[in-house]
Amino acid sequence: MNNPWEEISLDDYEKHMSLDSVRQLQAMNEIMRSQFCAHPAKTAMVLGAAGGNGLEHTRGGGFEKVYGVDINADYLREAARRFEDMAGVLEWLKIDLLSEAEKLPRAQLVIANLLIEYIGCEAFCKAVLQVQPEYVSCVIQINTDEEKWVSDSPYLHAFDRLGEVHHQMRESELEKAMAQIGYNMVLKSCEPLPNGKALVRLDFEK
Repeated sequence: MNNPWEEISLDDYEKHMSLDSVRQLQAMNEIMRSQFCAHPAKTAMVLGAAGGNGLEHTRGGGFEKVYGVDINADYLREAARRFEDMAGVLEWLKIDLLSEAEKLPRAQLVIANLLIEYIGCEAFCKAVLQVQPEYVSCVIQINTDEEKWVSDSPYLHAFDRLGEVHHQMRESELEKAMAQIGYNMVLKSCEPLPNGKALVRLDFEK
């Protein structure tokens, strides 16, 4: 059976994420602006790039290569269309991080936002070890309601199968896993969201 993320349309995903009651698309965009500026990297990789939200912040940022990685080929095709002007810098890679992490190239900075919840710490750390970055910046979602980790919206049923791959993340779990592979946490910040949720950013250095 295919991964649930391969069945969710980009239109449904982005409309859900940008609703006033969710506002994750907008919050993630601002966080990514900071993530790209925070570390002195010339090469970067975004794991779970979807339609490329936030990648506009790489324009004029001195990056030589930025990889956008996702399991959904339709997402990557739309991202490539949106960023045609950056074809020399941006490269799109369809990779299943659960079974194809060995295909990942090297990069100095890895950004993984709202991704680790869907592959788990073990698979994420395996991907990091493959890429060998100097810096890793992650965002995980913290929920006050354990049962409703997807916010209510008209698009809710598009996400029905995500429970098959969802792992509830905790900061301490991620920090411990990253320390075990040689990365120390250097930054922590929290962005509150509607519905009692929050985005927690954790940055690590090797």
